[in-house]
Amino acid sequence: MLIDGISRKSIESNDNYEVKIIDQTILPHKLEYIDLKNFSDCCKAIKDMWVRGAPLIGVTASYGMFFALKENSSKKNIEYSFKKLLATRPTAVDLKWALENITDVILQINENDRADHVWGIARKLEADSIEQCSKIGDYGLEVIKSRIKNNKTFNILTHCNAGWLACVDWGTALAPIYKAYNSGLDIHVWVDETRPRSQGAALTAWELSKHGVPNTLIVDNAGGHLMQRGEVDICIVGSDRTAANGDVCNKIGTYMKALCAFDNDIPFYVAIPESTIDFKLKSGVNNIKIEERSHNEVTHVRGINEEGKISKVKITPDFVKSHNPGFDVTPARLVTKLITDRGICDPTTDSIRKLFK
Repeated sequence: MLIDGISRKSIESNDNYEVKIIDQTILPHKLEYIDLKNFSDCCKAIKDMWVRGAPLIGVTASYGMFFALKENSSKKNIEYSFKKLLATRPTAVDLKWALENITDVILQINENDRADHVWGIARKLEADSIEQCSKIGDYGLEVIKSRIKNNKTFNILTHCNAGWLACVDWGTALAPIYKAYNSGLDIHVWVDETRPRSQGAALTAWELSKHGVPNTLIVDNAGGHLMQRGEVDICIVGSDRTAANGDVCNKIGTYMKALCAFDNDIPFYVAIPESTIDFKLKSGVNNIKIEERSHNEVTHVRGINEEGKISKVKITPDFVKSHNPGFDVTPARLVTKLITDRGICDPTTDSIRKLFK
């Protein structure tokens, strides 16, 4: 997508075995690329959320396996690296999906050729992610077009960040929005701040604005109010793990938005690539391990201080305790449709199975 008119991606690689990422922990205040030079860098990038978003985590982990095998391509190191990467972020299924795609084939390859083979897989996963997200955007654009009924601005509400920063390019939930904007449709996006990490405020509002898409940042609890006032036409969110029955695990607060949308008869769409569907998980409610994030993400805020430097400020007294689950699960009954890279389907086991066969 565009940053002030310049086309960029969240992760960039080249034929010289070089990989660089955007350090998303310092956005929106500073845009800085970091070189990933070894296995430890990739693990740290995922765990410390230099990269985040299920598709991007999967791609980054793939490059992590390349660096691991470049140093030691033995079966023992493959198994060790798999477990080490898998432990960095337990909720996003794309991470496990990417690692399993690699390990399913790599042990059949001659040990001396394994690193180069993994590099090829990682490059392909990167390219495939872009294509998948573009297709999600195309299918989602048709949804938006079908919902526009008059000449007024079409208002879309999204939660967390499911744009190109969460993928490689285009994004999932934001892909239809970018396609709609690029095609000249009059759209506006309500951007939830998305506590506790404020990824809507720090990332979604930033990337939409840099591309030129009209948007307004709102506090998390304003969504229902706007829906009651008729100021939301559709909700589109992403997912970190979608169960085989259509239950959706996404950033904490998604479930509440789905309830508000259901109560106000507003369509609630979830945009996902195939890699985000956990076909082995029959249902998601109470069956997905929910990542418990650091208490500091609730008790502290990050921003620019009076000296123009990025700093962290404590907003609670020392005796206040916090509980910080990173995700919640929205039951399939609250989801209108799933927008995927294969097409649009109902959030049911049969519909998902039919679409992906």
